[in-house]
Amino acid sequence: MKDFTDRALDGATAAGASYADVRVEQSERQMVSVKNGRPNGIGDSETRGFGVRVLVDGAWGFASSSRLEGPEIDRVARLAVEVARASGRARREAVDLGPPIRSVGTYHTAVQQDPFAVSLDDKLAVLLSADAEMRTVQGVSVTEASFECLRIRKLLATSEGTFVEQVLVETGGGMEALALGESESQRRSYPNSFGRHHATAGYEHFAALDMPAHGREIGEQAVQLLSAKPCPSELTTVILDASQTALQVHESCGHPIELDRVFGTEASYAGTSFLTLDKRGSFRYGSDQVTIVADATVPGALGTFGWDDEGVPAQRTTIVERGIFKDYLTSRETAARLARPSNGTMRA
Repeated sequence: MKDFTDRALDGATAAGASYADVRVEQSERQMVSVKNGRPNGIGDSETRGFGVRVLVDGAWGFASSSRLEGPEIDRVARLAVEVARASGRARREAVDLGPPIRSVGTYHTAVQQDPFAVSLDDKLAVLLSADAEMRTVQGVSVTEASFECLRIRKLLATSEGTFVEQVLVETGGGMEALALGESESQRRSYPNSFGRHHATAGYEHFAALDMPAHGREIGEQAVQLLSAKPCPSELTTVILDASQTALQVHESCGHPIELDRVFGTEASYAGTSFLTLDKRGSFRYGSDQVTIVADATVPGALGTFGWDDEGVPAQRTTIVERGIFKDYLTSRETAARLARPSNGTMRA
């Protein structure tokens, strides 16, 4: 693939780019589900493509394609430069990436058992067993269980000399029971409140969930919710489990610390950010017992990788320390505006 990336980089720089990077990605996904004791969906899919990003006169340009062919490489590289030139007509200030970065190496998710190598029969056996356990509970009307695995092969090369290859593997599963009452329905799921519980790991993660062992309990809890008293409406202390806490931290702490949102260059879904630069180091996010870190090196975590999508090494960054807001998630561009290096949290 180095010939491929070299051709893209050479084409972009020859056309006038002062900086260029090319990202090649191939992903494989398998999903298996059962519903009410029967296979419900089995699917395998694969996607691949590449993108070229360039800087021309301080403005960004980007182009991509799903065709990994010689002439297409040349076309996409030229198009990225053309887009950058057009973008330059509207730019307010030149993009600065800070000092050059050169990363070289490979990274592979630690996998004990390749999830794609496990037979479909074995996966269905686990799911059907979990589904059957939920259906042993009287009052349960609908049951579902599912498995999913994903393998992403990433290659990043830049005109600064970065050349990193990564293989990221995610595996997970989950199940849900629906109970119907006279005038309402209630759901209960395992192990998360919705969807599946994934990790950067192999089939061993799915096996460790031991879904059949929790099937009857999930069914019973769904039925119990039909007669449960409504939660009181009052100001009080609540205890959140891990999955709900993760969601709260993601929304209330994760999106606001994205530095591009602070600068107003990202506003989709979660909007911009209230964490303006003057709040860094002084804004109180919580009690002294609250410390939050962004750590891309935790084994098994979904945000774990070797390098981010700009080739910056994975690292641990303290976001909130003893209740005080300390830092942002940055790219090379946004970090340079603070005269500091990126903390490796740029995702394409």
